[in-house]
Amino acid sequence: MPALFLNLLKLIFLALLYLFLWQVARSIGAHLGTARAPMRTRTGAEILIVKSATLAGSRFPLSGPLVMGRSGEADIVVDDPYASDLHARVGLHDGEVMVHDLGSTNGTYVNGRRVTSPVRVGKGDAIQVGKTIMEVR
Repeated sequence: MPALFLNLLKLIFLALLYLFLWQVARSIGAHLGTARAPMRTRTGAEILIVKSATLAGSRFPLSGPLVMGRSGEADIVVDDPYASDLHARVGLHDGEVMVHDLGSTNGTYVNGRRVTSPVRVGKGDAIQVGKTIMEVR
């Protein structure tokens, strides 16, 4: 009887370990911007820089994920002392525009609310990175 009980505990442990690793893999995939289902592209979506010292009026078509930040490696280089090197990512997921904060120091805001998890945004919504304000069109 004790051997059967120990084997059952081992199986339960392995099942929980599998579920844990599966969740970690899903989280990493979501963080990297990959999705299990193919992405539907939303034509015409773009990011318009509304308020910025150097980028005001610039438009960036949203055909794939765009990373914003001060780093030269960012897709949208924001010249803003309050922005982190790799501050936030905007991309399409299941046909919707999503904003992810990438662990920035000063936070990313959508319509004045701090982003703590991926947030769906629509046309006309304001995204703030540092003191730079962008609008989804």
